[in-house]
Amino acid sequence: MGATELKTDLHTIIDNIDDKNLLNKVYTVLLNLVTIKPAVDFWDELSAEEKEAIEEGLAQADRGELIPHEEVMKEMRLKYGLK
Repeated sequence: MGATELKTDLHTIIDNIDDKNLLNKVYTVLLNLVTIKPAVDFWDELSAEEKEAIEEGLAQADRGELIPHEEVMKEMRLKYGLK
């Protein structure tokens, strides 16, 4: 059964319920199952300082100012005594 058929069947079932208490329960269950939240872009949650640091890092990468992963890992192993 596709989504459209399910919606139609649910509508029919709910439409035939006359018991207000049961309708309230169905309503509560559906609200608890379906969370409708506006999409939040992580960028909007960052401070101005965090955004500036990210933008600077991107600019550095665009200029080719990168440190190879292997080098960073070598430095971290030495710094923290890892193998």
